[in-house]
Amino acid sequence: MSTVIMNNKDEIIMRLVHYFVTEKNYTPIVVNGVKDEIWLENQEGPYKIIRINANYIHNEEQYRFDVFKIRNVMRQIKRKTVSFSMNTLNILLDVNDGLKIPTEKHIDSVIVKNLKEAKKKLKNDDFPDIDQKLLEETTGMDLILNVTKDINEKTAKENKVYESTFKPKKIVITNILILICIVIFFLTFIGSRGKLDSLSLLKYGANYAPLIESGGIQIFRLITSAFLHGGIAHLLFNMYSLFIIGTQIENYVGKSKFLFIYIISAISGNLMSCIFSSNSVSVGASGAIFGLLGALLYFGYHYRLYLGSVLKNQIIPLILLNLLLGFMLVGVDNAAHIGGLIGGYLSMMACGVNGKSDQIEKINGSIVLSIYLVFLTYVIFFH
Repeated sequence: MSTVIMNNKDEIIMRLVHYFVTEKNYTPIVVNGVKDEIWLENQEGPYKIIRINANYIHNEEQYRFDVFKIRNVMRQIKRKTVSFSMNTLNILLDVNDGLKIPTEKHIDSVIVKNLKEAKKKLKNDDFPDIDQKLLEETTGMDLILNVTKDINEKTAKENKVYESTFKPKKIVITNILILICIVIFFLTFIGSRGKLDSLSLLKYGANYAPLIESGGIQIFRLITSAFLHGGIAHLLFNMYSLFIIGTQIENYVGKSKFLFIYIISAISGNLMSCIFSSNSVSVGASGAIFGLLGALLYFGYHYRLYLGSVLKNQIIPLILLNLLLGFMLVGVDNAAHIGGLIGGYLSMMACGVNGKSDQIEKINGSIVLSIYLVFLTYVIFFH
């Protein structure tokens, strides 16, 4: 069996990549046009980008050009991930001994020439365990096999989570909600003899602040109004939106979380409507649908490495355009839209994103959502 001999730089690269990927949840990313460089990404990490460069840096001019390349890549990743700021750890493995590395904004450069320096210079509050977790027992072919095995296992787990989240699933709750809205519309249409005005809608459970504030069984209007519609065009537009957006969210988060987000968004939107549109009779699923958009916004942010272009070019413009139309058109309850949007975002935070949210984040989301709903309720009933 032939012996594999690795140079010092290759060994350091493999050990560092193994540590950052398996211990700190960084993901290798492909950067076109680079040679002898490794780029790692973790949007929740202490550094969003880690770059390991094995190329020789001879003088300050060469270093400045290297920084220029780093900033170009940072801009590309910022656009893709919809990030406003991005800090990068730049690990240099081959630098002229006489070169002093100047300070750069958002780029922390560290010179590492051997394993001892790696453990000493990189150990800090961000990577406190690097001296203990840095793989160093094996060399040569054993090192290659161990690193490859561990990274493949880590990647396989992440791919499994990704696949379970995005693979097509049977849509049930969205279809049931659409069916309920359609059935209720025709029942109210027939019951009111084709005259769906404010009085008839109030009879069937429309949202109206003075009746909500009276307490008792009138609170049911916070939910029932989300299943009522004031006309066939209103119904068709909302059901089409629910079908397009609802199928995505239900597929991504599952049936129970989807139903929770939808109901909380509807309640949140109607509570906000009671505060800012207190003299208006309000019906429709649009508040809950905006909640689904809020949930999609939160979900897309956590998967922005994969959905960054969708988040930037479709989800955010869609939300802004619909809110703008709500302010421009007469008869649109934009307060319910905004309330639903906030409620959906916070509901998604409380539910957590599969493979991305930890328990602390979900607890914080539940606390913030509870405070938000309690505050809206207090303003309506006690202010």
